[in-house]
Amino acid sequence: MSRGPELPEARGELSAGVVAALATGRSGAWPAPEAVARAEPLGEDCQLALYLLYELHYRGFAGVPDEREWDPAALGLRVAAEERFLAALRAGVPGGDRVARALDALLVEPAGDDPASVSHFLARQGELWQLREYAAVRSVYHLKEADPHAWVLPRLTGRAKAAMVAIEFDEFGAGRAERAHARLFAELMADLDLDADYGRQLDAAPGAALATVNLMSLFGLRRALRGALVGHFAAVEITSSPGSRRLADALRRVGAGPAAERFYEEHVEADAVHEQLVRREVVAGLLADEPELAADVVFGIDATGLVEDALARHLLGAWRAGQSALRRPPAPARAPEAVA
Repeated sequence: MSRGPELPEARGELSAGVVAALATGRSGAWPAPEAVARAEPLGEDCQLALYLLYELHYRGFAGVPDEREWDPAALGLRVAAEERFLAALRAGVPGGDRVARALDALLVEPAGDDPASVSHFLARQGELWQLREYAAVRSVYHLKEADPHAWVLPRLTGRAKAAMVAIEFDEFGAGRAERAHARLFAELMADLDLDADYGRQLDAAPGAALATVNLMSLFGLRRALRGALVGHFAAVEITSSPGSRRLADALRRVGAGPAAERFYEEHVEADAVHEQLVRREVVAGLLADEPELAADVVFGIDATGLVEDALARHLLGAWRAGQSALRRPPAPARAPEAVA
C-alpha cells in the first residue's frame, strides 16, 4: 500500500472518475472513454486526471495499492487522455527538424517587459506573496526534479548516456542527499513558510502547472518520445541559469531567507555547466546515434516552450490584476510535532 500524498480534490468529470476509482479500488469506477473526449486536453480536468494516472508511476497516493500502477483500465484511460494531450501539443507547435536553430533560440533572453517572463517580473517587482505562490506552483515540478528525465537513461547509448548520467548525478546531489535539488527546493519552501511535503501543494496548483509536469511524464514513459525528452531536458538546462539568477535576486530582495536563495544560486552555477554538456554531448550524441530523431528533439523543445508560456500567462495575468494565481491558498508549513 502506498504511503504517498493524499488524493486531491477533483476538477471535473474526468478527474472525479479517476479519484473515485483510486479511492474505492473498484475497476468499474473508472471514467468512460466519453469523459476523455469531453475534457479539454490542456484544461484543469484533463491535466489533473493525467497527473493522477502518471503519479502511479512515481510515489502513488495514500491508501492506493501499488498494484494499481498496472491496472489495465488505468493504463487504457491514461493512453486515451495522453493521446489528446499529445495531439494538442503537436497542433500548438510549428514543427521542423532544425535542432541547432531551436537550441540557439533558447539562448535569446526575453526583454525585461516581456509579458511571458515570470522571472523578470519577480526580479523587478515581485512581492513576497507572489514568490510564495510561485514556489507552491513549482513544487509539483521541483519536488520530483530529475526523476522523469531518468527514464531516458536506458534508452540512450555512448556519449549521450554518459553525459546525461553526469548531469543527473549533479541533480541528485552528487552522492550527497542533502545536496539533491529536490531537497534544496523543499528547504526553499520551508524558508517561505510552505508545506514542503511531496504533493501537498497539488490542490493549489493550476492546471497549467500540472501540464509542465505531465509533459515530462509523457515523454519519459514513452520510449518512442525519447528524442522529445532530450529536447525538453535541453530546453530546461539551457534556459535555467539566467532565470535562476533573477529569482535568487528576487528572493534576496524580499528577505526570503538563505535556503530560499540557495536553491536558485545552485542552479545559476550548475546549469551554466550543464548547458554545454547537454548541447555538445547529450543532444549531439543522441543525434549521432539516431539522426532520425531530430524532429522529435525540436518537438520536445517547442512543446516545453508551449506549456511554460501558458503557465507564465496564467501567473502574470493574475498577479498583474492583484489576484492570486492559485486555486486555493497554499498549504502552510506544519508546526513541529510535540515530543512527549
